[in-house]
Amino acid sequence: MLKTYLIATAALSLTVSTFAGKQPNVLWVLTDDHRYDSVRAFNKMLTGQEMSKLGYVESPHTDRLAEMGTTFINSYCQAQGCAPSRASMHYGRYPFRSGVYQFEYHNNNAEHFRPTLPERMADLGYQTVHIGKTGVRVKTVKNGKAQKFQMYQTDFDSKTLAAEGLTEWGKGWASSINGKKLPKPVSDLEFFVNSDGEFEYFSDQLAEMKPEYAGAREQYNKKYDLLRFYKAGEKGVSKSMIIGGVSPRPAGKTRDGYYSSVFADFLQSEDKPLTVGSKSYDGVDTSKPLFCHIGYDFPHTPVLPPVDYRARFSKKKYKVPEFNLKELETMPKQLKKQVDKSFTDDYPEADKQTMIQDYYAFCAYGDTLIGQATEAFVQYSKKQKQPWMIVYVCGDHGWKLNEHGAISKFTPWDIDSHNPVIVVSSDKKAFPAGKVVTDYTELVDIAPTVLAAAGVNLADKENDYLDGYDLAEVASGKMPAREYVLGESHHVIGPRAFIRTKDYVFSMQTRPNTQRGKDMDWAKTASWKELDPALYHMSSDPNEINNLAFNPEYKQIAETMQQKLFNIVMGDNRVEVNWGKQADGTEIFRRNFAPGADDKKLTL
Repeated sequence: MLKTYLIATAALSLTVSTFAGKQPNVLWVLTDDHRYDSVRAFNKMLTGQEMSKLGYVESPHTDRLAEMGTTFINSYCQAQGCAPSRASMHYGRYPFRSGVYQFEYHNNNAEHFRPTLPERMADLGYQTVHIGKTGVRVKTVKNGKAQKFQMYQTDFDSKTLAAEGLTEWGKGWASSINGKKLPKPVSDLEFFVNSDGEFEYFSDQLAEMKPEYAGAREQYNKKYDLLRFYKAGEKGVSKSMIIGGVSPRPAGKTRDGYYSSVFADFLQSEDKPLTVGSKSYDGVDTSKPLFCHIGYDFPHTPVLPPVDYRARFSKKKYKVPEFNLKELETMPKQLKKQVDKSFTDDYPEADKQTMIQDYYAFCAYGDTLIGQATEAFVQYSKKQKQPWMIVYVCGDHGWKLNEHGAISKFTPWDIDSHNPVIVVSSDKKAFPAGKVVTDYTELVDIAPTVLAAAGVNLADKENDYLDGYDLAEVASGKMPAREYVLGESHHVIGPRAFIRTKDYVFSMQTRPNTQRGKDMDWAKTASWKELDPALYHMSSDPNEINNLAFNPEYKQIAETMQQKLFNIVMGDNRVEVNWGKQADGTEIFRRNFAPGADDKKLTL
């Protein structure tokens, strides 16, 4: 097991006067597909019990962050897919304001766009650094062509690290392997990198060209005890996502492990270059404040905990979420579509146990890496006598483990969209230690919170585009509490928006297709059935199983929430963009028939 990292209390003892007039170093930590119930501190805040309702979890380092800082326990993402959720955080804007609804490449020179968070931090004098997964598919147009855009000044991106062999798994297109050109490119290549740094390739297309690779997939499925998602009757032949297995590399030497160790190496390379693999990067510039974003891949598939973590968690018995087929009778068609695509309730008990055990083991491993990174960051800031702030976001969205009979994400159900945030700061007045904020917050709050800490006056007109709040003002009570959170996602299930209050959550289909700019007014005249509505009463139905949208007793509540949601996402400065193959986004479509509808108030 990796060393246990606990941030030294001495690092917290520096007085406010020590930091007077200085911009804080900022570390923004984001995980991927991360359930909030994998963190004991969050479970205690929400249920009074440390363990998940499913069973054993461990998270000492995240728990320590919660003790040191302020937890915003009722925080929600704006889209339940990686790319649109991460875009909402980087831009500080709802999907219906940025026009980024799913995994489309988009152009940051479109007329309605504003600078990303790292660009603004660079303008404020920060050295900006990214490590790991970004997930924001932004390009920029130069000379009429869309080109890759580098948001961060220094970028240790996951693909580059993978090319250097600093990963345990990868997949994609390839024209050569082991330095030798293939007769023709393959598009289905997968590979592992074992503990000796050797690449282990498998691909059906590769096997057709090179017989020595025949059977490689089955070989490595067995070697690493892989559980791949499969449909009924397909087990053993599935080539889909890996939802259980053991990492081919030891703890600390996986891709997430390298994210933490590269960050530590970066902080130790003060005012000098840093070599990672075959590439050279600038080390930390001690003359500037630091803004660093670490985008961990865990616990996103492939779920591959290191062997020691897997061994410990395989001894735990979990309570698999129950699923009753009657739920399908009232389940909206869009949500049923996701359940059908990712159905796991017909798995044998052993496979259900494996996918849950390995998921929580992976989360526990990642928690250790977060401890490593945050420890290094605080110690660096202490050494430089600089104020600091850590923003920890528990997932760009959540993940199902047989809730509603399925795995994966993409739905507005609570388990897919509830993502608590912890802010730890050397400024204990702004973010008191051990404070728990139960007011609603959203992931669009990340950008304004970081900018405000860096010295930006959010009241200035140039910041009007930001949809979120400064979490310091939420924590202090200066900001009136939201009465709802909302979002919209288009991937897998099709266009669907949600609005959630403390008592109810309502969601509906927003348009009949994903063609940007087409049928934007569809929901104005669509029938109630066509809207495919869902209404859940949270106090009596916390697992969101009994859809009340067609129950006459709840008609007024459902219609009130539908109208509010419709006015906001479709009529309060909505933007859709036909990004095109070049992502240039020359066609922009707007709707603004209900300006100001998003007033954060909703009376039911």
